[in-house]
Amino acid sequence: MPVIHVHDIDDPRLEDYRDIRERQLQGPGGLPGLFVGETRLIVECMLRRPGLTKSVLLSPKWVDRVAPLASEDVPVYVAGLDVIEQVAGFNIHRGMLAMGRRAVIERPALDPPLLAGEAVTLLLCEDISNIDNMGLLFRNAAAFGVDAVLLSPRCHDPLYRKSLRVSIAHVLDIPFVRCRDWAGELRRLKQEAGITLIAAATGAGSVEIDTVPRPKRVGLVVGQEYDGVSSATLALCDRVVRIPMAAGVDSLNVAVAAAVCLHRFSTGRRR
Repeated sequence: MPVIHVHDIDDPRLEDYRDIRERQLQGPGGLPGLFVGETRLIVECMLRRPGLTKSVLLSPKWVDRVAPLASEDVPVYVAGLDVIEQVAGFNIHRGMLAMGRRAVIERPALDPPLLAGEAVTLLLCEDISNIDNMGLLFRNAAAFGVDAVLLSPRCHDPLYRKSLRVSIAHVLDIPFVRCRDWAGELRRLKQEAGITLIAAATGAGSVEIDTVPRPKRVGLVVGQEYDGVSSATLALCDRVVRIPMAAGVDSLNVAVAAAVCLHRFSTGRRR
């Protein structure tokens, strides 16, 4: 394990970590090809996946616990917490960061292996903009055996460090694709992969969720936190379901609604 002690905030070996708070707020373009992991759970998960971790930056108290997990090609930089915080540009309460390679996680398309088999469960997210909701949706996907997640072009980055943290590292486990042509991809799933599209939404045309049988090949569509699933997307769906609620309450948080719907429609087993 290549442990390297660093004392200078201007050390060029820490360049990937410099001002990451501001750069990461710009989305994937702010850290081209990379994402940031923090907390022990996420960093340890990253290190267990071959080729995923580019480097690790630790405070001294974590060396004995985390450094042995690193392979020989992953440098482990060790610096005082004050140095780490000055380099990163924000308070690092948990004393560790790691740089991951996006290409190892992100998939360019929902390829045939993800859609193979008699039973398939997909979670299709349209314009989810809240950081916490994105993380919770992946946590739900893991809990209910979702095979893959499809993101519309305007969804928040699931590899943003807070979304990754809220997901308790499940973003690293669930295959996901950010599509360029949302409507076109939904049509392809229906026509070529035999996926039944079910939208979670209220309003005219929706039926109570318990009245809809569970399809063997299903894609659950959830929409933007305030506007819900768009009318254009609803028009592409085979069914629109609503969750019965008490009088005076018309909706649930998108992550909560997704959990209820996945409990109904998922097979509960990810291939």
